Amino acid sequence: MPFEAAAFAARAHQHQKRKDGQTPYVSHVFRVCLVVRHTFGFDDPRMLAAALLHDTIEDTATDCDDIIERFGPEVARWVAAQTKDMRLPHDEREAAYVKVLAESDWQVKALKLADLYDNLGDSKHLSPGARRSTATKARFYLDAIRIGLPESIGAALRLVEQRLSELESCLTS
Repeated sequence: MPFEAAAFAARAHQHQKRKDGQTPYVSHVFRVCLVVRHTFGFDDPRMLAAALLHDTIEDTATDCDDIIERFGPEVARWVAAQTKDMRLPHDEREAAYVKVLAESDWQVKALKLADLYDNLGDSKHLSPGARRSTATKARFYLDAIRIGLPESIGAALRLVEQRLSELESCLTS
């Protein structure tokens, strides 16, 4: 399943770039998958597939039915939980998103932690203002993820918190 998800994500994100305007976007989803597997230690093929697909509904022409058809309802549910409703105004969208994160399965929370871990690490390429925005958003999402978080992913949370603290201390220095 992860191999098919990697190919699917590469095709879906093929013309997109990261915020630096140079890095292919798909490198982010590949790194998130690597964080889930090698940094956090989760090897469930469904989680790895969802890590690779986590931005496809939000950022590409992919819809939830495409994910269900190719990867099953559980992967689709996890991907959908990481998808912001871009039809809503910003503040409503963020409020709805953190509500879903707070109520999500532990797998979704672990996947979001991997996403945050990568975004925080990748923020060194951004302007100080954009790094500050990344840190603020990460802090906001971590507050939602902590709700009902099982200890089995406590180590992942601590790694993200450490990375966030390092970024925040660089911003205040």
